Amino acid sequence: MDKLKVLVLGDGLLGSEIVKQTGWDYISRKNNNFDINNLRISIPKDEYQNPIHDVIINCIANTDTYSNDKDSHWNVNYKMVDELIDFCNDYNIKLIHISTDYLYAGSINEASENDVPVHCNTWYGYTKLLADGLVQLKTKDYLICRCTHKPNPFPYDNGWIDQIGNFDYVDDITSLIILMINKNLSGVYNVGNGVKTMYELASETNDNVRVSFAPPHVPKNLSMNTNKLWSQI
Repeated sequence: MDKLKVLVLGDGLLGSEIVKQTGWDYISRKNNNFDINNLRISIPKDEYQNPIHDVIINCIANTDTYSNDKDSHWNVNYKMVDELIDFCNDYNIKLIHISTDYLYAGSINEASENDVPVHCNTWYGYTKLLADGLVQLKTKDYLICRCTHKPNPFPYDNGWIDQIGNFDYVDDITSLIILMINKNLSGVYNVGNGVKTMYELASETNDNVRVSFAPPHVPKNLSMNTNKLWSQI
């Protein structure tokens, strides 16, 4: 099998960790002037104007979870994804789309990929949910990874004892995503390890973290069923 030619869009926490672990190419909105409104021009091409990568990982998103800036969430989390889907379809590029466990806020306990996700009453959750549906509806070849990743070590003073989920540290989530890509998995996957509280996760790397309770507007149950993932990797 030929070596994958992969392009990572975005150099935030997850995108940077993917590049760190793989050495794959990446493009940055800030450092490379990547224009989400004109990505066909911004994505690298060869001398014949054909893309030089056969896989694109979309790590670009507005992750300001509780922001009321509808336009920003809409433009980054949905409209850009729509254009990226068309681009990937035109050039037979596989799209790896990074989604979120926040889609399951308000859904059932340990929701599977086949359960109905319910957005968390934020523009972030709503636009990410719409983008997931768009990827599934339109994309010829795709992998959707629903997950949450945290900095390692846990950098905050407080860890919520009343929020549960499959969240994990960015290096662990990244390793799973890379394995999925190398195994050429396709479709929708919940990505993470066992269900835990945010405080339990924080305590793994921060001895001084304090127990606290999440604010009322924060979803308390983001748990996912990850059996599909672990049966295939």
